[in-house]
Amino acid sequence: MIRLLLASVALCAVISSAAFADEKAFPAKLVAQSVIPANTMIPAPADAADFLKTSGKFTASGKRTEALGTIPGKDGARLTGLSLPFNGQPLQGFSGIKAMADGTFWTLSDNGFGAKANSSDAMLMLHHIKFDWTAGKVERLGTVFLSDPNRKAPFPIVMEGAAKRYLTGADFDVESIQPVADGFFVGEEFGPYILKFNTEGQLTDVIATLADGKPVLSPDNTTLSVPANPTAKMPAFNLKRSGGYEGLAMSKDGAKLYGLLEGPLFKEDGSVEKADTQTALRILELDAASKSWTGRSWLYPLSEGGAAIGDFNMIDGTTALVIERDGGAGTADKACADPKKPEPTCFDQPARHKRIYKIEMSDENAGKAVRKIGYIDLMNIADPDNKAKQGAKDGIYTMPFVTIENVDVVDATHIVVGNDNNLPFSAGRAVDRADDNEFVLLDVSDFLAAR
Repeated sequence: MIRLLLASVALCAVISSAAFADEKAFPAKLVAQSVIPANTMIPAPADAADFLKTSGKFTASGKRTEALGTIPGKDGARLTGLSLPFNGQPLQGFSGIKAMADGTFWTLSDNGFGAKANSSDAMLMLHHIKFDWTAGKVERLGTVFLSDPNRKAPFPIVMEGAAKRYLTGADFDVESIQPVADGFFVGEEFGPYILKFNTEGQLTDVIATLADGKPVLSPDNTTLSVPANPTAKMPAFNLKRSGGYEGLAMSKDGAKLYGLLEGPLFKEDGSVEKADTQTALRILELDAASKSWTGRSWLYPLSEGGAAIGDFNMIDGTTALVIERDGGAGTADKACADPKKPEPTCFDQPARHKRIYKIEMSDENAGKAVRKIGYIDLMNIADPDNKAKQGAKDGIYTMPFVTIENVDVVDATHIVVGNDNNLPFSAGRAVDRADDNEFVLLDVSDFLAAR
């Protein structure tokens, strides 16, 4: 019986390995790179409360710190060279991008400093940007600071009693963006919610998430509360913290939105959703006009080595791009000798699985797993023409960042890709320096044409 069981396990492992081995890798060539230095700050609006003129005051565990630059930024055991609090608001944290017809892009800064508890002075904002690929720079054409003047948030916001009700990273964790004619749809993680803002950044709609007709709740959802009696049953939630909408795509006709969760849904027995043997994430369809869930969804199976997704945008009517990543950062040549003993001079968990997949999500596979057509490896981008401003070695450019959260189609042969540098906490390019925001233009013609 034991032999039979072991043989069955071994067969499953072979089948699983074979399935992953069938994934097709496509080449990617670096065309250009633009960089925003890590320590790039912008001022809060003149009408914002004084509280928002500085940021990062609550990043020392359980303490308020007013003195600027006194809390060292760290990536695990490694100092990143920048310190909090900041004078102003960090431009950092780009966590979603959308190419516009005029050659510009919209992107957004995420909730601030990585958690609800430490981001109450981090302003939520969208950025209109333009790349100067020749000079290697990014021009910020404008910033829209998000606010809730009409009290649409179903809970008290941080700036509830302020004259100008700006939203902060303790209110929502915004991670993905889709511009539309009358404003912006934004994917959020705390609820998780789909948020709608008008062109001035004012909140108009907060859309709670339903999957199979049931609420999807993260532990940060404000409808949940801990009971006063420790013997009472704890509130139930079915999504891990930071597992909400990391990706938000839109159909080419603008009729439908597709929210892709970063983490899997949990079942009542404590197991997670899967497609065959692979952990799978939900893609949920929302009708843009009625702002209601259609009931349709797809499963996105993570590949071997994948832990989460970073961004999601449609290519055409049925195919899309998805960033899939592990939780590592840095390159293997600077790996710590013992990963269980992190040191300030090495990477304890080097980046390995940093990919962009092309998927198919058709009517035929609704309710089932999407088809993974192939991928490009962001740790192996050809740079034969030495286009990289930084990050290339021996003709190969790599993106060894823990979070790569921006991807969209630029034209029939090119895509744009960028990282979220989690300022000042991520150091993947160097062991002792906070990551810059790097955007790259990649030639992936075979990849985009693949069927």
